[in-house]
Amino acid sequence: MSVYERALQRLLNSSQQAELGLERMQNILDSLGRPEKQFPSFHVAGTNGKGSTCAFLESILRVSGYKVGLLTSPHLSCARERIQINHELISEEDFADLESRVSLEASFFERITAMAFLYFAEQKVDAAVIEVGLGGRLDATNIITPVVSGITRIDLDHQNILGNTIEEIAREKMGIIKAGVPVCWSP
Repeated sequence: MSVYERALQRLLNSSQQAELGLERMQNILDSLGRPEKQFPSFHVAGTNGKGSTCAFLESILRVSGYKVGLLTSPHLSCARERIQINHELISEEDFADLESRVSLEASFFERITAMAFLYFAEQKVDAAVIEVGLGGRLDATNIITPVVSGITRIDLDHQNILGNTIEEIAREKMGIIKAGVPVCWSP
């Protein structure tokens, strides 16, 4: 088994449950020197279209000459898809190295998110596009203070976690809105 395969196995053995909350993420990032504060970011939440919005935004920034990190969720064929710079997947070696440096006392998504933030900081990206994993308000990605927040179309999703009405779900997704940070949304 390769170093990458062992790292991936440890990640997959992390909790897969949606463990919403920011305290654990705060502690992980404190231990890593707050890498998410070392680059500007764009934060996107929503039910439908957030992945496409992130891909469009990453592409616009990249073709404009910026070095751009992209964190998406979920992955389609391999976990490395979640962490990219300039449309290139993180290498197996970098993935394994980062996994070994991030706390085992966290969920899969929290660990991948921390790995991405650390990778983007170390690779000195000009900006990062960050897709919310689940909801927004208590999502591990909501630890950032972006330069712009985006909210795509909201519909009923993850009702067992986010609420039973569009209003309840919207409240959770709009939890990424921060004072003084511009917000874009689609109706």
